[in-house]
Amino acid sequence: MIAEQLDDLWLDRMPSDWKRSRIRNVATLSPNYSQTQPASGEPCTVVPMELLSNDGAIDVSNQQPIEEISTGLPLFEQGDVLFAKITPCMENGKGAFVRHLPTRYAFGSTEFHVLRAGNKVDAQFLYYATFNPVYRSYAAENMVGAAGQKRVSSRFLKDTRLFLPPLPEQRRIAAFLDASCAAIDAAMSAKRSQLSTLDAVKESIIETAVTRGLNASPRLQPINLDWIGSLPKGWEAVRIKRVISRLDYGISVSSQPEGKYPVLKMGNIQGGEIAFSKMEFVDEVAEELLLENNDLLYNRTNSPDQVGKAALFLGTKDDAVTFASYLVRLRVNHRIIPEFLNYVVNCGGFLAFARRLAIPSVQQSNLNSTRYGRLHIPLPPMAEQQAICEHLNVKVAAIKRVVTTIKTQIATLTAYRKSLIHECVTGQRRITEADLRAIQKKTSTVAKNTV
Repeated sequence: MIAEQLDDLWLDRMPSDWKRSRIRNVATLSPNYSQTQPASGEPCTVVPMELLSNDGAIDVSNQQPIEEISTGLPLFEQGDVLFAKITPCMENGKGAFVRHLPTRYAFGSTEFHVLRAGNKVDAQFLYYATFNPVYRSYAAENMVGAAGQKRVSSRFLKDTRLFLPPLPEQRRIAAFLDASCAAIDAAMSAKRSQLSTLDAVKESIIETAVTRGLNASPRLQPINLDWIGSLPKGWEAVRIKRVISRLDYGISVSSQPEGKYPVLKMGNIQGGEIAFSKMEFVDEVAEELLLENNDLLYNRTNSPDQVGKAALFLGTKDDAVTFASYLVRLRVNHRIIPEFLNYVVNCGGFLAFARRLAIPSVQQSNLNSTRYGRLHIPLPPMAEQQAICEHLNVKVAAIKRVVTTIKTQIATLTAYRKSLIHECVTGQRRITEADLRAIQKKTSTVAKNTV
């Protein structure tokens, strides 16, 4: 039986045999030591924000003596609930039920809220209630502070409404969600592994084609230049600067959320293609810095594992798109097909070598145009370049279709996980002992089959 709907926008109706409450009535926010304070030299676990995941996992391997831990960090213990209060960590679901600690005490980021459950609420149930993505969306609308630094206030969290079933049902719901989420997470992990495998297959297909051609057993000649050990007979190894007719750095003016000319930035280069997402704009740009069809852009400055990534612009000058200063535009000459060059400079062998030559700086590397232009690439005859591009286009398109299907499946599982948690902690879905036994049996069977 369902009771009358509450005013809170994130809540639906409550089962009539559940009780309404608020977090302040069932848990302590920012609790103190439950035992004696740590002794001198006693190790304590330290959990900065990056060691807390978006799906409830927490890395507790980092330990320090109590004297070396900064004062002011929030204390937590085994059995407590962590809730990331700052944007975007809160919206992304960062939080955890602290199932295990290797030390008596732990300290977390100042951007954690810590909740300690009282005797009216099961701590794991409380975690799922605060993880609930529907609740977190509601909390995001009620954050306080300046843009980019908004937080969920202590008062808002303490005033959060809860629907509380009897404690045995709370524990049953938490156990059901533990098993269900574990099964869903395992399925998503398997699908992400499939994506990694497909990415490796694509890399192998591309690198083989651009360094060996389409002949299964090519006659090879030794080259030993840069990353190129050998190439098929009739191919050359040439420096990039020998196959380009023009090279330009992008604009250095600040871009805005609105304007006349879209500006491509390093984040728009993804997987050898240009993604037109999160675009920014400028109102003025020199005509010569508008991109033309088949201009190749490479990322000269980025983190060491991202510098050098490249993509072709497949639009036209009429699209009036420009590019930012961290990108370099290459326009090829008659010796190479732009698409072939894009495949080459995005293959694993070339990128690994190019990144070793990048000049390191604080958290970034720089691969300037002079160094980039001196790198060697394979250069088959023009007809063979065309055949390789046609072959790779078919292969890559087939892999993309499979990748799209798997990503859709992951998105479906993610949405189901979110809705399941919301329905269970708000009573829209009642969990029986039979439900719990069924999911536990299912997850146990899957675990045995994967050993």
